[in-house]
Amino acid sequence: MPSIAAIRSSPTSIDVSSPQKRRLRSNSALLDEQICKSPPLKASSSPLKSKSPRRCVEDSPNRSRTDVDKGVVSDNLTKMRKSPKKKLLDVFLDKPIWNPTDSEQLSAVKEALHVSTAPSTIVCREDEQKRIVDFCKQSVEQEKAGSLYICGCPGTGKSLSMENVKGSLAVWAKETGGQLPEILAVNCTSLSSTSEIFNKILGKIQPHKKLNARSSSLRQLQQLGSQNQQTPGMKMMLVIADELDYLITKDRVVLHDLFMLTTLPFSRIILIGIANAIDLADRFLPKLQSLNCKPMVVSFRAYSMDQIIIILKQRLMALPYTVFQPQALELCARKVAAASGDMRKALGICRGAIEMLETELRDSTCTSTFSSMVRVDHMAIALSRAYKSPIVDTIQSLPQHQQIVLCSTVKLFRRGKKDTTIGELNKSYIDVCKSTLIPPVGIMELSCMCRVLGDQGILKLGQSRDDKLRRVTLQIDEADIIFALQGIRFFRNCLQ
Repeated sequence: MPSIAAIRSSPTSIDVSSPQKRRLRSNSALLDEQICKSPPLKASSSPLKSKSPRRCVEDSPNRSRTDVDKGVVSDNLTKMRKSPKKKLLDVFLDKPIWNPTDSEQLSAVKEALHVSTAPSTIVCREDEQKRIVDFCKQSVEQEKAGSLYICGCPGTGKSLSMENVKGSLAVWAKETGGQLPEILAVNCTSLSSTSEIFNKILGKIQPHKKLNARSSSLRQLQQLGSQNQQTPGMKMMLVIADELDYLITKDRVVLHDLFMLTTLPFSRIILIGIANAIDLADRFLPKLQSLNCKPMVVSFRAYSMDQIIIILKQRLMALPYTVFQPQALELCARKVAAASGDMRKALGICRGAIEMLETELRDSTCTSTFSSMVRVDHMAIALSRAYKSPIVDTIQSLPQHQQIVLCSTVKLFRRGKKDTTIGELNKSYIDVCKSTLIPPVGIMELSCMCRVLGDQGILKLGQSRDDKLRRVTLQIDEADIIFALQGIRFFRNCLQ
C-alpha cells in the first residue's frame, strides 16, 4: 500500500483543464477508500525513502508537530514566513480538522467566505486607502472642494475600501476634534435617471427645504456653489458615487456637470467617483482637464496570487478549525489571479469547493479526518465549473483571427465601454495584429467574422446601413475569454 504522501504527491501541479484532473476526479472515491484503509505510517529506516520535515508537513496538514524533529521544523517554519504561501501553512498546523457534517460549522465557514461578509480588517489595500483618506482630510481641513476618481477591475476592493475610509474619517474627526463631513453614498445603478443624482445631493445639503419646481436641482446646486452663502458650522459634504459607469453610458453631460460642481468658487462638495473604467479621466473629462480641474486618480490593481492567499487566510483565521488544504487555496489563488484577479470570484470558487466536499461525503462512508478537508481535487472541480464552460471550448476552437477579434473586444471594453462599433473594433484589431506582426484581414472580412461570432452567441450586432457603424456588444463573460486564451502566450501578453 503506498503512503499518503505518495498518493498525493505534488498536488499544486494539477492543471484544471488537463487529463490528469479528470483522472483525479474519477478516482476521488477510490483515493478516500485508500486513505481510510491504509495503516498508520511508520518511520522509514531507509535514508533514501525518508522525507524532509517540510515535505511531511505539507503532505499531512493534520499531523502534530511532535511527529517531526522540533528543531528542524522550527527552522523550516521560520523560512516559511518569508512568503504568504508559506505563512499559510502555519495557520493549519495548530488547528483541528473541521467537521463538514456539523451544520453550525458548515454555516460558519460559508458565511466567512461569502462576498457580503465584510472582513474585520481590509488587507492588501492599505496604500490606496491611505491616499483616499489623506485626500479627504486635506479637503476638510482646508475647506476646499475637490474630486477623486477610483478605478479598477471588478472584485478589487474598491467599494469595500470606501467603507473603511468612512470609518477612518470618523476616527480622525473624533481624535482631532475636527468636523466630520456630511456623507452621501449613491449607487448610480439605483437612479431612475442620471440627473436624479443632483436631487439627492441637493436634498442632503438642504434636507428641510422644498425643491424649487422652477429651477432644476443642478441649477440650484450651481447657484449655491457660485455664491457665498456659508453659515456658521456649515459642514463639507462628501459625495461617494459608486458605479459611475452608469452615468458614462447614459449621459456624458451629467458626468461633466457632476464633476464641475467641485470647481465652483464656494463649493463645499468633495466628490469621489468609483467605476471600472481605467482611463475615464482622459477620455470622458476633457473639459475638466482644459479647466485644470482633472480629478485625482487612485487605481486598484487586480489582486495577485499572494494577495488572494493573504485575504483568504485572513477570512479563515477566525475559525477555530482547519477547512482547506493549503495547496487547495494556493491552486485557487493562482488560477483566479491568472484569469482576472477578482476576489469575489475566488470566494465563490472556495464555496463551490466546499460543496464538492459535501457531495463526496454524502456518497462515501469514509470517516478519515483527512477526507474532511477541502482538497486540491475539490478545488480543481470548482475551478473547472467556474471557468470551464461550453463557451470556453468554443472560443478555444475558433480560428486565430476570430480569437484576435475577441481579444481586441476585451481590451476595448476594459476602458469602460459597454459596446463599440465595428469601425472602432477594427482599429483595435489592427493594433493587436501589428504588435505581433500578424497580417490583419480587411474590414469586410472582420465584419463577416463578427457575424459568425454573433451566430454563436458570443457577440451581439446592432443594425445599421453602414457596417462600420454597427454596434458590437459582448454577450459572454470577459473572464471566459481570458480563461480560454490564457494558455497561449500571444494572447496572455495582449490581455495583461
